[in-house]
Amino acid sequence: MTDTLRPVATPAAPAPDPGPQKLKRSIGVVGGTLLTLSCVTPASTLFVVVPDLFGTLGTATALTIAIGSLLCIAVAFCYSELGTLIPSAGGEYAMVSTLAGRLAGWLVFVLSLLVVMIVPPVIAMGTADYLAPIVHLDPSMTGAGVMLLATLAGLLDLRANAWITGIFLVLEVIAAALVAVLGFSHGHRGMDSLVSMEVAGADGHADTVTAMLVVSGLAIALFITQGFSTAVYLSEELENPRRSVARTVLATLAISSVIILVPVVAITLGASDLSELTGGDIGSMVTAWSNTAVGTFVSLCVALAIINAGIVMVIQNSRVLFASARDKAWPEPVNAVFSKLGRFGSPWVATLAVGVPGALLCFVNLDTLYGVTGVSVTGMYLLVAVAALLSRRGAHRHTAAWRMPLWPAVPVLLIVVLAYILTQQEAGYLLWTGGITAVATLYWALYLRPRKETRWLVSLPEDEQG
Repeated sequence: MTDTLRPVATPAAPAPDPGPQKLKRSIGVVGGTLLTLSCVTPASTLFVVVPDLFGTLGTATALTIAIGSLLCIAVAFCYSELGTLIPSAGGEYAMVSTLAGRLAGWLVFVLSLLVVMIVPPVIAMGTADYLAPIVHLDPSMTGAGVMLLATLAGLLDLRANAWITGIFLVLEVIAAALVAVLGFSHGHRGMDSLVSMEVAGADGHADTVTAMLVVSGLAIALFITQGFSTAVYLSEELENPRRSVARTVLATLAISSVIILVPVVAITLGASDLSELTGGDIGSMVTAWSNTAVGTFVSLCVALAIINAGIVMVIQNSRVLFASARDKAWPEPVNAVFSKLGRFGSPWVATLAVGVPGALLCFVNLDTLYGVTGVSVTGMYLLVAVAALLSRRGAHRHTAAWRMPLWPAVPVLLIVVLAYILTQQEAGYLLWTGGITAVATLYWALYLRPRKETRWLVSLPEDEQG
């Protein structure tokens, strides 16, 4: 057992402490799935992240994403069991702290915060490219505007945001479906090309994509469908979390994998040649397959998808920061500010704290941060798998929760595979992530650990079977 704390009765006092503030349970599986799918943001992932994979992996891109999606099934099993066992807005860090110890939970928190703070501005800066058919804008200024808009939306009631993001999500799916239809109807190669493992070299001739390159690309492939973890961050606001979390996680992974993978296959088959595929300019391909009007429509849908992703990511990030303050991760004045809830029940200070810096990050060179994010996601999944391996010991064995099939084989296999994927990442990305983790460990050793009775007390919400 660890020293993770559950809420206890407050001693009688003239002015009793109301205890940790709680988020309002206001959404069901449908609303949670819409929000979570929006965080996966299939269309913006397809148009912003996938082109980089085409440039590296060529025809092996679809295969790499398919393998990553299969690995994510095992990850989703871990999240589903742990998210129903420990339904907390702290997400990964609450789960890992409870089951694998406070230091492991702190490191997961740092990795998750690294991911969720960097990704929104990186994606937001892509908005300008997809508004180009209508108006030419500066990418940094546009990205900053998207982040500020997402921050304002994040201050609203979560139920309202579920409807906003749901509408945008419909447009995302339409855009992805249109790309898939056009790609399949203009096929220039057979299905066997999906395993041909070729990419256009600098001289325009085909180069072979090695198995090691595919393994290296799995870190980004895992990131592509990573957003299903949002269901765990929202677990304190989901009705009947013991049932809703697992359903939301698994439904989101299944839907997002189809929305992303099917168009990737269609693009691979529909590209006129290997150089066009490796170039990854999906917008130009869509225009070539149809006309300028269709290309403009798809681009606008993608721009809305990016705004949609920004809204949901700000919501998710603010919940993580709110939970960390509630769990005493920072000096007391900081904890008091970040744990404040606004009139709509949202953590408004935490929302501003993640949204405004995100707008500023749009003016920073973030070229290497996709690689750092891939390493961080892989490391975070690795620690979650370790926690899942420990989820059925002691009192946790008898706690009501969704239980994954094939335990403990699933988490053991996941640990081995993820550790191997990490060994295949570029040294620079590993050093950046390792350096940040080392600084976080020093903060733990010098500030949190000496104050273990008053700091990093990971509280869990009252148990609700629902």
